[in-house]
Amino acid sequence: MLADQALALFVGQLETQNRSENTIIAYQNDILQFLSYLGHEKGVEFEQISLEEVSVEWIRSFLGDLTDQGLERKSMARKLAALRSFFKFLCKKGYLDQNPVQRITSPKIGKKLPEFIYLKQMEKLLQTPDCSTVLGVRDQVILELLYGSGLRVSELAGLNQEDVDQNQLLLRVRGKGKKERIVPMTKYAQKAIQKYLDMRENSQEALLLNYQGSRLSVRSIRRILDKLAAEAGLSQHIHPHMLRHSFATHLLDGGADLRSVQELLGHAKLSSTQIYTHLTREHLRQVYDETHPHAKSH
Repeated sequence: MLADQALALFVGQLETQNRSENTIIAYQNDILQFLSYLGHEKGVEFEQISLEEVSVEWIRSFLGDLTDQGLERKSMARKLAALRSFFKFLCKKGYLDQNPVQRITSPKIGKKLPEFIYLKQMEKLLQTPDCSTVLGVRDQVILELLYGSGLRVSELAGLNQEDVDQNQLLLRVRGKGKKERIVPMTKYAQKAIQKYLDMRENSQEALLLNYQGSRLSVRSIRRILDKLAAEAGLSQHIHPHMLRHSFATHLLDGGADLRSVQELLGHAKLSSTQIYTHLTREHLRQVYDETHPHAKSH
């Protein structure tokens, strides 16, 4: 089968799976890049390439070329994943007998440690909203729930009034894959929510509203956090997920066990939570280096 025919069939398959437009374009571009490389090496247009000619050696040669160009491992892994899906599809449909990508392993990607906010900075940020106004109290609720309950920004935006149990200090949260979990909230959050609901006139079901009385969007929450961080005089860029990272890091620093933090964050796998143990170890090392007499003397 010729390369352009195969690519058209694969893209059609992605469309039937309701993949996003961005995902389809990314897959298509990554596969086209490989086919163009192969065509250049063979001295032909990529449309003339028969996919039966593609071998594991050609895949490795392509990856080697990407390495020589200085491409990051994360980007290489993405391109390899696109090729793996492409050739797997062709084999499954019977257009190819062998998958040339099957024996190639993805490059290992080192996990980037999540950024968090130190406690003193967090306390400064929490004191920033002007709680004499309804929007200021709303902003206080945003901070208290992102940091105090470790919510994702999408989970926060999706909260309704009925999801808040003020007596039990609990929240019903809809996380990834629409999975629900119950998480605790602090008394600070409870008081801010009660004050906010008492001050606002709109009775809409959404917990957080914009100045027009509609549900507050994820993008708006990010903008509000940018504004609050600037007003607090924080030098680092603060994004909503940093408050979630800070929630987990400060819990572990305080002695919480990993399984409990996993439940609070709504992580399906413990490995997703374990990255925070690296953060706390780095924090301990920093405290040690800065405070121990012998550590400071070296």
